[in-house]
Parts: sequence; C-alpha cells; structure tokens
Amino acid sequence: MASQASSGRPRGGPAVPRFEWGLIPAVPVPFRGREIADDALQAYAGWMAGHQVAGVAVWAHTGRGPHLTREQRRRVLAAWRAALPLSPIVAGATSVEMAVDAKAGGANALLAFPRADDPVAYHEALGRELPVIAFHLYEAAGGVAYDNQTLHAILALPDVIGIKVATLDSVVTFQRIAGLMRDHPGKLLITGEDRFFGYSLTMGATAALIGMGAALTDLQVALIESFRSGDFPRFVRLSGVCDRFAAAAFAPPVEGYVRRMLWALAAEGVIPGDACDDPWGPSLPPGEREAVARAVREARSPRPTPP
Repeated sequence: MASQASSGRPRGGPAVPRFEWGLIPAVPVPFRGREIADDALQAYAGWMAGHQVAGVAVWAHTGRGPHLTREQRRRVLAAWRAALPLSPIVAGATSVEMAVDAKAGGANALLAFPRADDPVAYHEALGRELPVIAFHLYEAAGGVAYDNQTLHAILALPDVIGIKVATLDSVVTFQRIAGLMRDHPGKLLITGEDRFFGYSLTMGATAALIGMGAALTDLQVALIESFRSGDFPRFVRLSGVCDRFAAAAFAPPVEGYVRRMLWALAAEGVIPGDACDDPWGPSLPPGEREAVARAVREARSPRPTPP
C-alpha cells in the first residue's frame, strides 16, 4: 500500500511528507487523442495504490503539467487524491497560481519547475503555499543550469525540503550537486536519473522522483530497498534490470518517453491499449511500441543464475 508517513512542518503550515528511501513515481496522464481517458486514469491510480510508494508526483514533466488546462489538472489531482487518500502527493508548479490550486486540491508538496528569472524568490513564493522540492532539470527538457551559488541559496530556504536532480546523462553534474548537499544537512537529494538510477543512489540520493517509476514500480521500490538494506547482490541485479528498461523507454527522442511509459503500462495490463496518447510528444515509429513491450517482458522474466 502507498505510504502515509509525514512529519510536522517547522514554522507551522502543512505537514512535510517523509520521502526518504522512498520512490515517488512521476505519473503520466492517459489520453485518447487530446481527451483525458478517465477510465484509464482511475484504473492506473487504483493500481498504483497497491504499491509501497512514498507518494506520487502529478503535473510534473511526465504528467505534462505545464501543458494541461487548469480543469485538466484539477481532474488529474482529484483522481489521484481519491485513489491515495492518505498518501503524499507532489504537484508540479510553474507559478504561485498552480501552487494555490495544488494546495486546494489536496497536494502535500510542490515540485518547482526550473525558472531562470529570480529563482530564489520564486522558490520562496511557492514555499508560502506548500513545502517545495527544487528541480535541476536538463536544459533540453526546459530546465535551467543553476550554478552552485543559486543552488545554495535555494536549498537554504526553510520551506525547500530537497532537490530533484534530472540531468539525463551527466554523471558529472549529478556528482557536483551531490557534493554541495553536504552543506545542507536535512535536505533531500532526490534522484530523477532514470538512465543511471542505481548509480545515483550510490552517489548519495536517498529518494527517487522519476518518470520510470510510473511502470515496473515494484522493481524500483525493491531497488531502493536493496540499497538501503545493504543487499548489494540484489541491488546490482535490479540496477541492471532498470537500466535495460530505461534504455528502451528513454531512447531518442527522449521526449517520447511519456508515450513509452504509457505503452509500458498497457503492456502490463494496467491501462487500455488505446489510452496511450501523448498530445505533446513526438511521433514515434510503430516498431517502438513492441520494443517497449519486449523490455517490460524481459524485466519481468527471471534471469538465470550464472553457473
């Protein structure tokens, strides 16, 4: 079952969810054409409620939050709040208006989409509504390359509870940000690194907020737990499983990963096969759907133990 742990928020206000050593799937929205497939959304949320996740993230990059209409965002949040009544929900936010809507809809924290214009004041304003997770996102996906001085200033804000780092493929950038976290004890380093998930845990991440977590969720929960508990043979095996799946789901064009994650959910029987549209993603060759389904099957197939 989904987690319901939380802790008191300093200075009053909403409780701060406890995400440490947890997986927070960034969930996509099933579409048919340009219309939300409500039946698929409800089936998906109900399926996710049966997993040991630390919460879910709606309106994030995977959930196309900046592209959804205000009414669509309300519907999405309401569906997840109904399915996970006691679990933390993180809502993506590009503005205070989105933060206000997230709070009104029952979200527990915000994922602050990157902003180049006065980012410290922006995070501070969001924090007046809900606890904030900062977001270092690679520039090709609309991110901002925050320098160390800016990151230190953001992380010093009392209502910023941590930072999600999603570089896609820059181990060096992840290492740089992991290093500066030593100056911010108590703040979470949250991995968003689908393509080097396991390695990011070895570099200091203690939670994960990733689009890959939207499917094969139980395997990724087990990956985190195996690292936390010191079961390193299992950790290495699961890292390989997740890396191979990520290679199929996050292949070029990377922006197509949202549709591929919906295909993965359909391959697992979670959502109907016709509810896998992504109105804002690139078109993908027909053969890619079978490649994703094959990657799901292979991830679910036990690998023989070497002699």
